[in-house]
Amino acid sequence: MSDTTGSTSGPTSESTPSTAPTGADGAPGGPAAGWLARHAGEVAGAVSGLLHDAALLDAWGARLASVLGGGGRLLAAGNGGSAAEAQHLTAELVGRFVGERRPLSAIALHAETSSTTAISNDYGAEEVFARQVAAHGRPGDVLLLLSTSGRSTNLVRAAERGREHGLLVWSMTGPGDSPLSAASDEVLRVGAATPVGRPSTSAVQEGHLVAVHALCAAVDAHLLGQVRQVERSDAAERAAAPALAPSAAPAAQVTPAPLRPATATGGRRRRVVVVGDAVLDRDLAGRSERLAPDAPVPVVDLQTTTESPGGAGLTALLVAEGSAGARPGTAPADVVLVAPLADDDAGRRLRTSLEQAASPVAVVALGHRGGTRTKTRVRVAGQALLRLDDGGPGSPEPLDAAARQRLEEVLASADVVLVSDYGAGTTSDPSVRAALASAARRVPVVWDPHPRGGAPVAGCALVTPNLAEARGAGGPGRADDLAASLARGWQVRGVCVTTGADGAWLGTDGGDPLFVPAPAVSGGDPCGAGDRFAASAALALAGGAVLSEAVVRAVGDASAWVAAGGAGGWREAQAAAGPPAAAVLPGQLPAHPSGAPTETREPETGEQVLARVRAAGGTVVATGGCFDVLHAGHVACLQAARRLGDALVVLLNSDASVRRLKGPQRPVNDEDDRARVLAALDCVDAVVVFDQDDPREALADLRPDVWAKGGDYGAAELPEAPLVRGWGGRVVLLPYLDGRSTTSILARGAVPAAVHGSTPSSGAEHLDVP
Repeated sequence: MSDTTGSTSGPTSESTPSTAPTGADGAPGGPAAGWLARHAGEVAGAVSGLLHDAALLDAWGARLASVLGGGGRLLAAGNGGSAAEAQHLTAELVGRFVGERRPLSAIALHAETSSTTAISNDYGAEEVFARQVAAHGRPGDVLLLLSTSGRSTNLVRAAERGREHGLLVWSMTGPGDSPLSAASDEVLRVGAATPVGRPSTSAVQEGHLVAVHALCAAVDAHLLGQVRQVERSDAAERAAAPALAPSAAPAAQVTPAPLRPATATGGRRRRVVVVGDAVLDRDLAGRSERLAPDAPVPVVDLQTTTESPGGAGLTALLVAEGSAGARPGTAPADVVLVAPLADDDAGRRLRTSLEQAASPVAVVALGHRGGTRTKTRVRVAGQALLRLDDGGPGSPEPLDAAARQRLEEVLASADVVLVSDYGAGTTSDPSVRAALASAARRVPVVWDPHPRGGAPVAGCALVTPNLAEARGAGGPGRADDLAASLARGWQVRGVCVTTGADGAWLGTDGGDPLFVPAPAVSGGDPCGAGDRFAASAALALAGGAVLSEAVVRAVGDASAWVAAGGAGGWREAQAAAGPPAAAVLPGQLPAHPSGAPTETREPETGEQVLARVRAAGGTVVATGGCFDVLHAGHVACLQAARRLGDALVVLLNSDASVRRLKGPQRPVNDEDDRARVLAALDCVDAVVVFDQDDPREALADLRPDVWAKGGDYGAAELPEAPLVRGWGGRVVLLPYLDGRSTTSILARGAVPAAVHGSTPSSGAEHLDVP
């Protein structure tokens, strides 16, 4: 056969040289092999150097998982070969790298050729990336810029623009300092110099690709729950330690205290810094069995007097206590309180109670005008009768240069910052605000606001106003609308509006709201519930949770706090050295809080429910799914959905629909049985069976006021969301009760093994998600 018609994959035997080619330096195998032989050492050196920077990549992965998991965005850019690396990163995030997960929002700025050419033509090449950063970036988003030299003007300009707009700016460069590294918040330098000189551009780019893959692996590990905390390098630990060393500032201005060792079994402890206004709380507890003879007031026979830190002091203690193991799985944390403290007797007792608590809190005291505010409550049978305020309200002294430096150093050591504002002026101080704004570009900042305090700084991870505070800041409106509008107006990642016994609404700029119902609580005391909520949310974020997970935990912990008697009950338990109250998680809601039996009733049709509720001016809620093997996760979502309105209609996939979605061995229970079980629940008013693969046609017929979706917390648009909004309806996300799924029940052998091979559905619209 002629070699012109044979394989073109290589030369034929007739054309094979009799001797192997060599490169110019005599290396065997030809020029490619010679180049590889020379280049192998450079590549090995670049990868070896990355091993020393693995802690930084781990920290980036944890932060990026938090940002992307909470609905944030990554912007990436580079020039030439670095552009390919940046685009490779965004492709892995939008797609998948290690395991299956929801797509993440990542944009390669250079890949949008229409924008890049238009901007270059109209504004010049230096603005190509900076203008896109201003267009697409939001406070708290991450901007990653790749450059082997670090001298590309368009990337430096993009870094500067990103920081101006509140983005966290990272860069990957070659070795050594550069204009890009100076303009970035954090930098990964790749390709340390070798004895034979500086590494080649190609070796640095190949190191960038390995770093990109390592970053993707870290992001996936956090999002898939395969890691609890990220270790920092020894160098980073040493850099953080001096931030908490005693300062040379005058004692009246800044009085630092030594911190507990930042070590724990399994690695470095998290560090949470609480900033705010502290007060001294006192409880006078007694019994009351008669009225005073001279006035119609109860007489209280005093039995015990307890006192402890309040305001930001209480919040700091709750963070320290929670991280010490009050909740299983919580990462341990060192806690630092930064607050103005008066040098008076009450102030000294306040500080001592913080530093000598069972879970101690380190104190960085700022200057304080006026006396320490003391709040005294008179309590009988667990209920507050009266509150007396004495002293204050104190306000912070202006910070001098030494105090500002001290504050910045403490915040630089934080993994999470929690602002506990009680309206005494700390959050209005320009120096404090500037330091907090800088921190928000690096780490999650949780901000518990106050009507008399400063507005949250841009870039906060989570702001937690109650409904009254939200309306004071954003005007009248529903909690879910206020959460979204305040997130947009404050330029923060998320706003969670707490609504007392109802629960909480988490809103982001552009995403659907998440409603987290509060477990039913009988009686109790809400005093301090906001502090408990913020502390739990900060602890969750310190442990790697995304915003939605943090809010679910915080709602459960705040409900348990109220049930246990609030701040007064907590202080009494502390005084008695009793164990902390167990958290009640969303989804553990009693079906009948009163204990009354379920009343037998004839099931209504969806049309009957709609007519009845609409005639009374009420709200119809709908949700949907397969509900094949009903479990606690389903019940929790259904109960939560019912609390969004006056009636709940469940759109149930038919048997044929389930088979198409789940496989030929499903459903385990036919549609009649599934519908009957659902209809028997008090929280379900009607069940409508539909035969399509998604609920849009059934939704169009029913047209509910609210469409509630449980399961994945992702920010991806639901296919049915535009349809629901088309008639003025709302789309609301609901949390899952963790660890429950039909597929896991079947896998544990609850039904014959023949059904185990069914294919899980990837349809995000179903509550019956494996």
